[in-house]
Amino acid sequence: MEKPLSRAAVVRAGAAGLVATGLAATGMAAPAAAAGNEHPNVALIRRYYEVYGSGDLKALRQFFAPDIRWTIPGHHPLAGTKTGADEVLAFFAQLAKSGFRAEILFLAADRDWVVDMHRGWSTTPEGLDITWTLAYRIRGRTIVEAVNFAADQHAADAFFWRQYPLARIPRRLA
Repeated sequence: MEKPLSRAAVVRAGAAGLVATGLAATGMAAPAAAAGNEHPNVALIRRYYEVYGSGDLKALRQFFAPDIRWTIPGHHPLAGTKTGADEVLAFFAQLAKSGFRAEILFLAADRDWVVDMHRGWSTTPEGLDITWTLAYRIRGRTIVEAVNFAADQHAADAFFWRQYPLARIPRRLA
């Protein structure tokens, strides 16, 4: 009798890992894009992650429409919808302070949308390591909208509150 997967294993592996595990158990292989046959929007997001991984935040601007909307879930100081490339880049500058890294687990596209599942973790300090899913809407070879989904929103909220506390009231309201 096989031991059931724990919630922690499911969250850490993400759905892509579970799909691959399920396919392996049935003897089927997960589909892979043949060289040169990758959806152009998947290729765009793959390049976006390469640039993100380089740490060059200014170079990320090329991927964003001027009126981009990027929604961060949760109840923490970085949550909310960022509007415009400047706000999105300011958000990424804050993530950089915690040494955020990302490892793609799964990418798929259908017309204007790309779904990305990745492992996202902090390095400065270590403390957040969860699976994230993003839905990107692409128009004219740029990201016009992105919506994040955290596998463990409570862990994300707790981490972001520890790392990005609000200023005290007098200073915050000045």
